[in-house]
This record gives sequence, C-alpha cells and structure tokens, in this order.
Amino acid sequence: MRDCGILMHITSLPSPYGVGTMGKEAREFVDFLKKSGQKYWQVLPLCPTGYGDSPYSSFSTFAGNPYMIDLDMLAEKGLLDKGHLSEIDWEGRPDRVNFEALYKKRFKVLKPACDRVNKKDSESYQKFKKANKYWLDDYALFMAIKNANGDRPWSEWKDELQLRRPAALKNASDKYSEDVRFYKALQYLFYMQWRSLKKYANENGIKIIGDLPIYVAYDSADVWSSPENFLMDKDLTPVKVAGCPPDAFSTDGQLWGNPIYNWKRMKRDRYSWWVKRLKAAAKNYDVIRIDHFRGFSSFYTIPFGEKTARNGKWVKGPGEDFFKVLKKKAGDVAIIAEDLGFIDDGVRKLLKNTGFPGMKILEFGFDGRDGDGYMPHQAPENSVFYTGTHDNDTALGWYRSLTEESKERTDTYLGVSEDEGINFSLMRGAWASPSKLAMVQAQDVLGLGSEARMNTPSTLSADNWSWRAQPGSFTKELAEKLKKYCQVFGRVNE
Repeated sequence: MRDCGILMHITSLPSPYGVGTMGKEAREFVDFLKKSGQKYWQVLPLCPTGYGDSPYSSFSTFAGNPYMIDLDMLAEKGLLDKGHLSEIDWEGRPDRVNFEALYKKRFKVLKPACDRVNKKDSESYQKFKKANKYWLDDYALFMAIKNANGDRPWSEWKDELQLRRPAALKNASDKYSEDVRFYKALQYLFYMQWRSLKKYANENGIKIIGDLPIYVAYDSADVWSSPENFLMDKDLTPVKVAGCPPDAFSTDGQLWGNPIYNWKRMKRDRYSWWVKRLKAAAKNYDVIRIDHFRGFSSFYTIPFGEKTARNGKWVKGPGEDFFKVLKKKAGDVAIIAEDLGFIDDGVRKLLKNTGFPGMKILEFGFDGRDGDGYMPHQAPENSVFYTGTHDNDTALGWYRSLTEESKERTDTYLGVSEDEGINFSLMRGAWASPSKLAMVQAQDVLGLGSEARMNTPSTLSADNWSWRAQPGSFTKELAEKLKKYCQVFGRVNE
C-alpha cells in the first residue's frame, strides 16, 4: 500500500480568533485532504506550550493546548457569548500567531466557559476527570500553583511545594481550588473537541499522525510530580541534561536542557510512566511519530550547568527491551521512528529489530550535507519520505537557498520546472520514492517560501511556530491538482 499525507499543525490553520483551532477550519482541512486523495494528517504535539511557544517544550506531556479550543463551538453549546468574541483584538496577522496576545487574553475568554462546565459537572465531565485522574490532578494543581507564583518555574517555589510535602499540597489544593477546577475544565473542553475532530477525520478516511517528543521539559507537571523518573540530586536539580554533540555545523553542539530519564529506575517498574504516556498518545493519534528515536539506543548527556554541549558524553539507552515491554503492555501501537541526526550501527540495529519505519528527508539528499541515503530512489519501502519537517525550511525556501552546484544536481534529478511549479517538482520526488508513505508540508503544497518556515532549531524567534495558512488557501483546484499527482504515483486509495 502506497499512501500520502500532509504535515499541518492545528495552530497553523486559518481562524478569526488569532490561532488555528479544532473547529470549522479543521474540518474543512479534513475535507481538503479527502478531496486531494490524502490518507494522513500529521500534527505537532498537542500539548500546552511554554517558554518560546514550542510544542516540544510543554508543561505536560498529557495535557492539551487550550489555545486550540475552538471558541465558536463553545458559543454554539451556550458556553460563551459569541457576540463578545468578535470584539476581541488578537493582535495578530492572518499569516501569524501572536502568542503573547493569546497568553494575555485567551484564558480570560475561556474562563466563563470553564465556570459553566464546573457548575453543571455533567456525567461526561465526571467520567473524564475519573479516567484522566492519573495525570489531570497533578497537572491542574501544578498550573494553579504556577499561576499563583507569577508563572515562575516549580524549582523556584517554596521548598515544601517543590518537595510535594502532603500538608503543603493539601493546603495549595484548598487555597487554589478555583484555579484547579479551571484547569481541569480546560482539559475537558480540549479533549471533547479533539476527540470529535479525530472522529470526523477517521470517518472521512483520514488517519492522524502525532508527535511524541522523547524528552519532557524540566518545568513541567511530569517532572514535578514524578522526580524519581529523572536523574536529579537531593535538591531536585538535574544531574545531567539532554542535547546533541558538536558537529561540522555547530561547534558548540545543541544544549536542549531537558532532564535525563532515570532509565535504571524506570526499568525496575517496567517503564510504567512511559506505558501510560504511550497509551494516552495512542488515544489521540492513529500513528505516533517518536521524536529523537536514536535516544533509545544511546543518548547524549551534558553535566547540568554547562553553557554549551561540548563536554557531554554518549550513554547507552534502554534499547530493545524498552520497546518489547511497551508492546506487551500498550499493545501494537503504530509508530514512526524519527531516526535523523547522528546514526550509528546501534540505532540501525534497533530500528531493524523493532520494525518501525524510519524517516527520509528530500532536502538532505541534495544539499550536500548528509549525502547518500536520502535520495528518493534510495529510500527503503519501510520508511516515510518527507520533503521536509517542521524543523526544515519549506521546499521552495530550501531550493532557493541552494548553491548552484546543488541546484543543478536537484534540477537534473527531479526535472525541476517553473512551469510545473518548483514546489510540485520537489514534492514529486517524495511521491515517486519507494517509501510506503510520502508526507509533504502544507507550506509546500501552497508553494510558500522561507517566510512560511515553521521553526529554525536552536533559535528563539517570534517567527518560530507562528506560521498560519491564509483563509481560502486550500482550494478545490489545488485539491484536484494534488490528487492528480498522487494518482500518477499510485498513492491514492479510493
């Protein structure tokens, strides 16, 4: 079976309220996917974003991002006054999210809806709270305490709260009970809308691919509530943090700063936290893309406090045992392994033994950086071929930045044509590959340049994560053209 799909995060959808949501425009995008012969919609992590607005740095791996809650749908259910919504200035452009404005205004808008949810306390809401108690209680209390402390990280709270002394937690639960209820209701609203959207997609033959970052943020309910799962000292300060070593493109390497898992301890309880995490993700997505897969073979650790990643070292990861346990306890979850970056024999062996499809990136095959292995004809069938990911430039932006030598090589191989549309010439390479699944960025379908890039790694910029498609971009004519191409390469299943 040869399939195709589009990578498009929820926040990048058009909407009149400053950010893409799970409402009308999301369903229209599902309709576009169906009309264009696609089978998969890939989204970035759905979790709440923290500092830097990155969905890969969240306050919780289990929670959903309240920004994505559709306001019109709440108004239709009588939870909000629609007339009031039109009066709010979200201070953004149609092609950009203003996250600062969302942070200041969105929660105030959502508060009345949450109050009504809590007042009614429906049977559906009660079931949600009970089913998600294992993470929801800690997350809601974490956010309530954080709010009361001026959003400061939990490592700066009072010692008794950092250390989760029972009396201190009880006192905080009572003192901030209104906020705790607010954050629980937010999650209920998010997941009711997400389940509805996913159901709509599945009923229309579209499967959802979702991202699962390997690491979690230090300032998160995950670390605060379960510090034993991470390498921390007695003061709950990380001993080691995650990153990537220096290479030809970064003399200092990449210092991510995420706490490292205590894999020895996790193995003793058969990776119970990870099992819960994977089961939760399997409810949200039809296929899970595990980010930084190589970290399960071996991972790079950097002493806490270092300013660069130079003084780190590689440490053996949990390996095949980890995935055997997950399969036994969580079942046969469909997984894509993000096997990019520094790949050695250990990673290749782990990928082979798990049977997960790896990833190939078109841009890597022609820019002279990674060389062999990423040309379309070199891709194995058991792989997912991308034009680029959220961390890469758009296909058109990338092509325009090539050296003359790389551009000539690309032109010769792909037959790049202005008449056809450079973006379609490049996407054709992904569709023509032997890979069982070909994915393209929505920006590539729309023929957008570097101005529409989703993220530039290792940078903090207002442009990162903020791109949005313009209203009316995904037209009937575009769907027909896209479907015609995918039919040519045998990727449309009707």
